[in-house]
Amino acid sequence: MQIFNSMNRRKEEFVPLEPGKIGMYACGVTVYDLCHIGHARSLVVFDVIYRYLKYRGYDVTFVRNFTDIDDKIINRSNERGITWKALAEQYIDEFYVDMDRLGLLKPTYEPRATDHIEEIINLVRQLEEKGLAYEVEGDVYYRLQRFKGYGKLSGKNIDDLLSGARVDVDDRKESPLDFALWKRSKSGEPSWPSPWGEGRPGWHIECSAMSQKFLGETFDIHGGGQDLIFPHHENEIAQSEGASGKPFAKFWVHNGFVNIDKEKMSKSLGNFLTIRELLEDCHPEVLRFFVVANHYRSPIDFSQENVAVAAAGLERLYQSLDRLLEKAAGSVGGSSSLDDRIEAWRQDFIAAMDDDFNSAAGVAVLFEVSKEVNRWLDVEKNSIDPQAAARVAEFMSEIGEPLGLLQETPRDFLQRTTGKADGQLEAAEIESLIAARATARKERDWAEADRVRDILDENGIILKDSAEGTKWQRKR
Repeated sequence: MQIFNSMNRRKEEFVPLEPGKIGMYACGVTVYDLCHIGHARSLVVFDVIYRYLKYRGYDVTFVRNFTDIDDKIINRSNERGITWKALAEQYIDEFYVDMDRLGLLKPTYEPRATDHIEEIINLVRQLEEKGLAYEVEGDVYYRLQRFKGYGKLSGKNIDDLLSGARVDVDDRKESPLDFALWKRSKSGEPSWPSPWGEGRPGWHIECSAMSQKFLGETFDIHGGGQDLIFPHHENEIAQSEGASGKPFAKFWVHNGFVNIDKEKMSKSLGNFLTIRELLEDCHPEVLRFFVVANHYRSPIDFSQENVAVAAAGLERLYQSLDRLLEKAAGSVGGSSSLDDRIEAWRQDFIAAMDDDFNSAAGVAVLFEVSKEVNRWLDVEKNSIDPQAAARVAEFMSEIGEPLGLLQETPRDFLQRTTGKADGQLEAAEIESLIAARATARKERDWAEADRVRDILDENGIILKDSAEGTKWQRKR
């Protein structure tokens, strides 16, 4: 298995620290609002990695935290006139509603920062004893320039950071780059007793303390979105390795950004999309398919056209699975004439996913199976017997599971997404797919253009390209 390690910026062979076991930590959400599509991507990516590692037979300890105390939480709770704890509890509950709909597995542990104040304080004290932290009037800061390895993950240079630093309003710090490990609480703010007085933890120290508690001082995989590389993950390394003197994580895995109609998502642009809003018009598994049909490190663009492509692609897979199950009705288990073919597909899927969790190539294996199924049933009439159909259907579900796809019965899915059990595309869906194909061709993404055309072809749509545009008609 090869994984792209953000630390060294290249693919490396993955060998667990302990044979057969993997420790993995993914940074979770700060619970002051509903999750957005950027969260959805990161959460689905690490859910797929978790599922696939389990599929490959590893004993995985997966930790994903909640940041349940933070300036944003305090400010939002004050705005709403409720306690910080009530606000955090509300959005943790809302988080689970969205994640359950997206089909995420529960991690092994889901620690909350406020349940680990003792571990956080102990870690800060370790840093203080080693001369890597200092206290000023109840605040504790990390002496960044004393950690020699700072910048090795992000590629940042301390001298460049210093020269580019803005004038720091807090002249109590030894350096403008020093960051807070412990914050003295202001009047009326939540606080916990500590050796430095009443206060609360800084953001970065939470993940260092919780990952160490559940996974030890060194573990296999640490992950999150690319936006966390600096400063969050860089600061985690400084804290954790500064305290232990040992490597923190063996592999660093980061997923790419999500753009909205080719623009960066932001509230100021009015294109900030929550998962809750998206799922009003989009089936949860379609949203998941949209994520996994792209390589996790690539940027992805969320648009109505691209969602239409995802919906049609997933419907195509469900239609093939439905046809197999119909053919297999009443069959009995046992070997079939297609077992060798199934095993070849299985190895193709494993090869794809072993190559840096390439879920896009894994999805391509499902499409290859779907194409063969339709050929057997439409062109080579009766070339697949019920027993073989049952085995292929079982296999599609088998490799769909690590991706979190094909988790519903086909009839239920098709009825919910199309309103018809046969899943026939509506005219508006066809036009969206044609527009998506035109965009792909304009951008010279021929593979995507061909994929969209295959989806239309599998759904019985004939395309006719001309200088005036693309016309379509249904196969008779």
